[in-house]
Amino acid sequence: MAMELEDQGAPVRAAVQELGIIGAGLMGSGIAQVAAVAGITVRLFDTQAGAADRGIAGISKQLDKRVAREKMTRAEADAAIERIHPVGTLAEAATGDAVVEAVIELIDIKQQVFAELAEAAGPHTLLATNTSALPITDIAATATGPERIVGMHFFSPVPAMGLVEVVRGYRTSDATVDRALGLASQLGKESILVSRDDAGFVTSRLMTVIVQEATRLVEEGLSTPKEIDRACQLAFGHKMGPFATMDLTGVDVSLRAGNSIFEQSNDPRFAPPQLLKRMVAAGDLGRKTGKGFYDYRNEANA
Repeated sequence: MAMELEDQGAPVRAAVQELGIIGAGLMGSGIAQVAAVAGITVRLFDTQAGAADRGIAGISKQLDKRVAREKMTRAEADAAIERIHPVGTLAEAATGDAVVEAVIELIDIKQQVFAELAEAAGPHTLLATNTSALPITDIAATATGPERIVGMHFFSPVPAMGLVEVVRGYRTSDATVDRALGLASQLGKESILVSRDDAGFVTSRLMTVIVQEATRLVEEGLSTPKEIDRACQLAFGHKMGPFATMDLTGVDVSLRAGNSIFEQSNDPRFAPPQLLKRMVAAGDLGRKTGKGFYDYRNEANA
């Protein structure tokens, strides 16, 4: 297990050698990819049968593209894939130095995962949640040893995005925060520290304001998703506009994040627009359903 070591009286972070990942969807697979490329052994678990294998197949395709663009060698890509191991139980994923949970943004499900992880993992295993808006304190409430539970909010697509938001819960220890910062660095990411798990942390609060105001501009007929996305890219230097971002991560994910922040803060600024609610009710969730603010149904690889 990775623990703090002493070097002439100063604490030294021990590198994570084995990382468990709970959830093999877009975020979990992305975290698995960057970990494997960084030389870490990955144990990937998902409750859905075959999901971990599908996640690994998707990672293999992404690495093939990197090889084709000469961003890495064939040998490096093959070695990375060999480091990722699908496992059949949560307990098998919890045997290493750290575990990152990347399941759906529902508090009861995350609480159940961490209650099980706290029992299955060793006493010094770092336990991190990839939540974008839910309070770390609430997620850790049903788990033993909440001092070792921390937020590590990655961004999508994980291999391309350089930031991890490290979020302290009410009982998260200083040592746990330090280890999470170390893991983010080991994965090649920059990090910011959020000192308290208030609703939406830093980035989700900012992004929620942007995507909701952009949606209201469309509702009011002031402009279109395409034009607003172009404005954000050209005027603000954003790589993706708010509507392309929502389509990539899921319109339902944006709605849940907004609802979570609104319910926790009671701040009307975060009340989700009606258009988001209607789109989710209709099943227009973005790329994963073929249609969101844009239509992807005619794309070859939609």
